[in-house]
Amino acid sequence: MPRLKYKLAPLAIYIAMGSIHCYAENVFNPAFLSDDPSAVADLSHFDEGGQAPGIYRVDVWVNEEFITTKDIQFISAKNDEQSNDDTGLEPCLTVKTLGVFGVNTTAKPDLAATAPDTCVHLASAIEGAMTQFDFDQQRLDLSVPQAMMSTTARGYIPPAQWDEGINALLFNYNFSGANSSDRENDSASNTYFLGLNSGFNLGPWRLRDYSTWSYSSGQRRQNSQWNHINTYLERAIIPLKSELTIGDSSTPSEVFDSISFRGIQIASDDNMLPDSLRGFAPTVRGIAKSHAQVTVRQNGYIIYQTYVSPGAFEIKDLFPTSSSGDLVVEVKESDGSVNIYREPYSTVPILQREGRIKYSATAGTFRSNNDQQDNPGFAQSTVIWGLPKGLTAYGGGQFANRYKAAVLGLGLNIGRFGAVSMDVTGADSELVDGTKHVGSSLRFLYAKSLGALGTNFQLLGYRYSTQGFYTLEETTWNNMSGYVSDETINDGTAKPEYISAYNLYNNKRDKFQVNISQQLGAVGSLYLSGSRQSYWNTNKASMLLQTGYSGNVLGVSWNLNYSYNKMPGLAHADNRIAMSVSVPLSLWFSQGNDALQRNNSAYASYSASNDMHGHTTQSAGINGTLLEDNNLNYSVQQGYQNQNSSANGSVSADYASSWGNVNGGYNYSDNGNYQQVNYGLSGGVVIHDQGITLSQPLGQTNVLIAAPGARNVKVEDVSGLKTDWRGYAVVPYATTYRRNKMALDTTSMPDNVDMVDSVVSVVPTRGALVRASFDTQVGARVLINLTHQGKPVPFGAMVSSADNSSIVGDDGQVYLSGLKPKGSLTVKWGDGAMRTCSVDYTLPDDAETKPINTLTRECKS
Repeated sequence: MPRLKYKLAPLAIYIAMGSIHCYAENVFNPAFLSDDPSAVADLSHFDEGGQAPGIYRVDVWVNEEFITTKDIQFISAKNDEQSNDDTGLEPCLTVKTLGVFGVNTTAKPDLAATAPDTCVHLASAIEGAMTQFDFDQQRLDLSVPQAMMSTTARGYIPPAQWDEGINALLFNYNFSGANSSDRENDSASNTYFLGLNSGFNLGPWRLRDYSTWSYSSGQRRQNSQWNHINTYLERAIIPLKSELTIGDSSTPSEVFDSISFRGIQIASDDNMLPDSLRGFAPTVRGIAKSHAQVTVRQNGYIIYQTYVSPGAFEIKDLFPTSSSGDLVVEVKESDGSVNIYREPYSTVPILQREGRIKYSATAGTFRSNNDQQDNPGFAQSTVIWGLPKGLTAYGGGQFANRYKAAVLGLGLNIGRFGAVSMDVTGADSELVDGTKHVGSSLRFLYAKSLGALGTNFQLLGYRYSTQGFYTLEETTWNNMSGYVSDETINDGTAKPEYISAYNLYNNKRDKFQVNISQQLGAVGSLYLSGSRQSYWNTNKASMLLQTGYSGNVLGVSWNLNYSYNKMPGLAHADNRIAMSVSVPLSLWFSQGNDALQRNNSAYASYSASNDMHGHTTQSAGINGTLLEDNNLNYSVQQGYQNQNSSANGSVSADYASSWGNVNGGYNYSDNGNYQQVNYGLSGGVVIHDQGITLSQPLGQTNVLIAAPGARNVKVEDVSGLKTDWRGYAVVPYATTYRRNKMALDTTSMPDNVDMVDSVVSVVPTRGALVRASFDTQVGARVLINLTHQGKPVPFGAMVSSADNSSIVGDDGQVYLSGLKPKGSLTVKWGDGAMRTCSVDYTLPDDAETKPINTLTRECKS
């Protein structure tokens, strides 16, 4: 049965009149519409405000909780099964559908014995249950006694509704480059970076590969390098609420330190749990004193590279190769100086709900891109078990040829005092020099949120290791000590080359780390993060401290940041302080400026930084967004450095489109006539069964918008994204195992396209490319005046084409959209051949270019 559409005012008036209940027995007499009874169709199903049976797309709510948006067939209610609304309709709910909606159909023998695809009357099948259909809102409410509902957590989405997605090839690219010149030293340099993520989805299987290419040249030397980061095959094991990975990946970090491996792993996936049952890429902060190149490494691999302006910066969109472990951040300034520091991060105490068992099992070989490390085979398993009374027990083991370790721990929810966990790891190690060591390590973690004070102790951690304790990663080094250059440049930082630093003679002793944030109400917030690592057989220690204050009032935002970094092997600690303020120009210039009033998108900014050695950098500029969708970001900055009395400046822009993102910038400094041009291009390519679609940079999980014929239509809530010339687009970064609502802006629809529904919900699994299909009606929009035997076709008659249906209004007028250039229509206003006719039509050649076409046709029996 076709989906019904009601668009004409006369019928709406009639329905409204029929729903007026002055007395319970009063109904509107259709004969009042015309002196000629034959001029009115059989409208008995509209008595007392009733509606026509058919298939309607409705939002389904069960016990006041939204479940899904679904096409449901509605039938006329029987006399002994009156509906609980004024539509006169009952939904056709099968036993299978009720089960998907969370009804425990097995609790009723009659329901359990009914065929899964048989429609049942809910109120008769379950005592106390009822349905109510709000026709105006297209909302179907089901009320079911809680005793008849399956025991599920709040926010639970049945796995039957999870979408594994479509088969597709996916390619993601990220290119950045810079060309620099220094006239004073008569030198030039070029750097390029290309990151390639490719994948293939086949049913529930996801094949992924990540490779990078980097190139640098200058001072009569050049270096070009391809790095294969990882390749892996992955799929969800839904009954086990876990993820199976074959290939290159990293182990979980809750029990042991995360390590990269090549092998096979099965591990619990918390994303499969509803939010109410769920128990971290880090944010990298730093301060640049000039226009700098920031490179982030993990396990020896370059995983991120970007260019930042002077002052404090934040990187929030990392794609780490491991779920934990130190990140090495390298800030290369425009004068060639380099600041290197490590960014440690860990998870909070690993408490689990009572009865929850979280596990992992891994077998493979250790992976590193460092030729100073071996690749031994190993096996690892961990388990975390939620116990009563707020307790969580956890443990695990690691086994390799020269290494054995076991850990036991306990976590405890201590109520208003927060949460803690403590564990002990014992290890038996053999190092590369043949010496054997036995040691242990004690770890303590604490987390607490003081809601009334706005304080959040995200992590307070302490670890103490005995002199004989080593980790599995440390035993893979094929030399006892690494090397850090003692040569430094003026500000005490290391030489530009990145060199891994380790010393197995000075193994780790104790480590303290903290991450605290404090909300200050309307005046902003504070954060403090830091760590201190000491080592055996030396008084040297590495320290990192970062703190900041930020706020926003009436659109005026400010930041004050301080950073302290001290690493063994460096002559001096790196101290930096920075401040910035941003003021919307609309505070002064919005009067009479429609663009500023509409977008409030232009800002004046000022920033300053000092490296505590007398070097001060200041910068002022304008930044904001342009274009209708605010998808063009721009920035113009002018700066000054005090000690060498040099000026510097920059201009940059970033444009986001449906096919990808492009950015470019120019930096200069009059000290030595330094100049740099940087640029970048990023995006994705998706090859699917309907063709090829270009996209913005892809996320791990994505949605393919499929609205055939609806070209150049804006996708809501995604800046710069519109459907392509065929009506397809890719929405990146979908949330796994959660409902994602995809919406199209109907105001941007072409004149020859109508859409039944502009919102579609999808529930993707991890790594899926899910298709969100929109029912488009492509063709002409036509208002037809229909006559039959010399008279207008009866009011309320149903008119059907091959693709859609509508209802005749007054004087035989009917509106239809999506009509083909040539076709036929069927008209029906009652039972029997005498109340049915058909009409052939041919539209003008330019019909699809017109907002609406008007025709008059004779309908013949």
